Amino acid sequence: MKKGIYIFLTKSLVFTFLLCLSFKISAQQMPQTEPKREFWKRVQFGGGFGLSIGSGYTDVTLAPSAIYNLNQYVAIGVSLQGSRVAIKNQYSSWLYGGSLIALFNPIEEVQLSLELEEVRVNNNYELISGGSFKDNFWNTSLFLGGGYRTGDVVIGARYNVLFNKDNYVYSEALMPFIRVYF
Repeated sequence: MKKGIYIFLTKSLVFTFLLCLSFKISAQQMPQTEPKREFWKRVQFGGGFGLSIGSGYTDVTLAPSAIYNLNQYVAIGVSLQGSRVAIKNQYSSWLYGGSLIALFNPIEEVQLSLELEEVRVNNNYELISGGSFKDNFWNTSLFLGGGYRTGDVVIGARYNVLFNKDNYVYSEALMPFIRVYF
């Protein structure tokens, strides 16, 4: 039994050594490039900013993002999000979190998207009777989207397949968007 284990380990070591040697030989044949430059050539930055101010109402959103273009058809990326909504003497909310996004461009003018978003919601309510209460929770959204693409700008809509009208994060499952990456 011990002899079988010894033979197995010896063969495994020889195989691993030969495999590593073949990777080293292949790596030496590849042209020397500057990987950092190649990486940053494929990165695009963008995001969103929103501002809505009215009589006793304020809504401010900041959502920077970055994508990495795998090729001319597919890109993946991350986004951060922060929002503040307030209605004077009634309601205030902080929303912050992030998302992972995948973009697919089957043809130049069309962009399809898949976005998984996780945000922390902190709601504060002021009651007419004088009291108040808080509603704090995590919310997960999964958006499927599509839009018309021209250059670095995409105009379209996305649908939250995990939409729940009772969680007070988004008022509708279907939302329009303008996406810009430079």
